Amino acid sequence: MHFGLSQEQEMIVETVRSFVENEIYPHEEIVESTGEVPEEIAQAIKQKTIDLGFYACNFPQEVGGAGLSHLEFALVERELGRGSMALNHFFGRPQNILMACDGDQRERYLLPAVRGERMDALAMTEPSAGSDVRGMKCAAERKGGDWVVNGTKHFISGADHADFIIVFIATGIDETRKGPKKRITAFLVDRDTPGFVIRDGYKSVSHRGYKNMILEFDDCRLPDAQVLGEVDGGFAVMNDWLYATRITVATMSVGRARRCFEYALNHVSQREQFGQKIGKFQGVSFQVADMITEIDAADWLTLSSAWRLDQGLSANREIASAKLYASEMLARITDTTLQIFGGMGLMDDLPIERFWRDARVERIWDGTSEIQRHIISRDLLRPLGA
Repeated sequence: MHFGLSQEQEMIVETVRSFVENEIYPHEEIVESTGEVPEEIAQAIKQKTIDLGFYACNFPQEVGGAGLSHLEFALVERELGRGSMALNHFFGRPQNILMACDGDQRERYLLPAVRGERMDALAMTEPSAGSDVRGMKCAAERKGGDWVVNGTKHFISGADHADFIIVFIATGIDETRKGPKKRITAFLVDRDTPGFVIRDGYKSVSHRGYKNMILEFDDCRLPDAQVLGEVDGGFAVMNDWLYATRITVATMSVGRARRCFEYALNHVSQREQFGQKIGKFQGVSFQVADMITEIDAADWLTLSSAWRLDQGLSANREIASAKLYASEMLARITDTTLQIFGGMGLMDDLPIERFWRDARVERIWDGTSEIQRHIISRDLLRPLGA
């Protein structure tokens, strides 16, 4: 097997890393201190990404994207993971699920999103339905030829900047031997739709400036033209397109871990205690060795899952393993780095405490660690009848 990157892939890595260092890093302090991304900075990042040819690089060329492979896009996301989530949001990677757009939806949603003219967000989670998607209470009923929606979504990332939201809503119930089973449909909901409100969500300690929002539907009427995919076909749309979100968490965790590790490595090579560099102490040097081993392992696990998708191979278990291991690896790397820095690691003079705070959410969103373990074990045990 060949584990090296091609010249073109190396160029992708270098280009995106340079972008993050020059266009993202300089603005991180203001986002951390205010919890906001100034509009002029957001638009500048967006326009520079478009000029660079990387906006919507996760979309095929036939709709105006860069046509990167799954592996190449994973490399992009890995480098973006080094920077602030709130800022790299404007690097622009619309939801792949928009490829399910059909007819007029392509002109209204897909193509404008790829061109950077409209921004999207994805909404599934509710106060009483997180990992249990079928437990959602936000529901739509047929009335007068339209769908009338009532309910609430929360923890919706990016909705503060979105022009439209891809919302998963319950549209019926099937009675099964195991009890009632809800049917789910995906809808495209414009920001200014009557009966639909986007309001501020909760204040999170992770990823300041990358806000989670609350969506409220109060007799919101949606025509059939707003259905994405087939009515009651929400799970089919999810299964076709949403695997990418777990790879994103894994790749970004690797990128952030490498940035954090660089701080740790530089510190242990310069910091002196008891008359010598602390990297000379086995207790510290062995920590460094363990850290890079874990980062490399997570990196290859993640890239291999993306490679499997490019080869048309099944990758559900592999993606779950990558998301699980990389997110938990990041927690260990940030905690060890903070320990190496000692008291100063907790001070906001350095970004270490930010890396540590930001790492916590990665084990929760886009499927908790427990859900990933369920996916992995189910994949292994089902063929054996267990």
